[in-house]
Amino acid sequence: MLLLLLVFFITDLLVGSVSIPISEIRNAFFGNVQDPVHYEIIINYRLPKALTAILVGASLSVAGVLMQTLFRNPLAGPDVLGVNSGAGLGVAVFTMLTSTGTGLLFGASGSWGIIIAGICGSMLVLLLVISASVKISDTVSLLIVGIMFGSITGAVINILQNISNPDAVKLFIVWTFGSLSSVTWNFFQLFFPLVMIGLLLSFFVHRQMDILLLGDNYAKGLGINIFAIRFIIILCTALLAGTSTAFVGPIAFIGVTVPHIARGIFNTSLHRIIIPGAVLCGSVLLLACDIISQLPGTNMSVPLNAVCALFGGPMIIWILFRERRSSPYF
Repeated sequence: MLLLLLVFFITDLLVGSVSIPISEIRNAFFGNVQDPVHYEIIINYRLPKALTAILVGASLSVAGVLMQTLFRNPLAGPDVLGVNSGAGLGVAVFTMLTSTGTGLLFGASGSWGIIIAGICGSMLVLLLVISASVKISDTVSLLIVGIMFGSITGAVINILQNISNPDAVKLFIVWTFGSLSSVTWNFFQLFFPLVMIGLLLSFFVHRQMDILLLGDNYAKGLGINIFAIRFIIILCTALLAGTSTAFVGPIAFIGVTVPHIARGIFNTSLHRIIIPGAVLCGSVLLLACDIISQLPGTNMSVPLNAVCALFGGPMIIWILFRERRSSPYF
């Protein structure tokens, strides 16, 4: 997986509307610049985009692992349970206020506003889902509740789009397509620490999540504080999914499908292996989707979200129809 990550990372630096030889990438990294235009493209555009793909793929994948463990449901994820919709609602409110001149202007302070809005929106939806889980023991019903929360936030977004000016609506729709190139080096200084905090916190509770797979009653019998571990999982998921969605837009299906890929490759449910495995698998997958979205050999590109959906949709169908095996999720 590390080898695949390196290969896809270099390929992502090579692919684009401008053809750049691999020797120029080596020259750019070692300071032996031959063409200043190639250097600018590699260092200030393609490199942060590739690093963003790695971080976003890792973030959404680990967030999916957390949600599937918390709800013990194979279809749980930050997008299915409305986390991405909640983050989108926060960003929509922020952008609509900005577009009317009553909010903050986009810039250094605006980037903070987008991050806070996305995290608050995702955390709000997650808290609602967790509140519902107190009274609903059936995971399928809880999953439906999460989808309904996502539908409600989607309805609010539609209302905001209806009452906003066309320019604001166009900006928000473009944001929903998903774009890794929106994260520049200035934004990366905010994006990287928040993602790393979420990843480190998630790995910090890997033992407790192993016990959660056996059920809440068993976990309580071993002295696990259920409310504390749920709060940490909510915080990690909000940081990972909310921050990623705020920066690059809603990226679908990564959080649902990658945990299953990691479990299949590493053949275990231990979170000390699955979490790093999901980081690698999610990073490789999103780099691959970004490469495909560039349509190599052409001067055109397609939305990143469309490529992820084309891969993730069939994967979820396969998860639903595959033979049920003895595992904590089925």
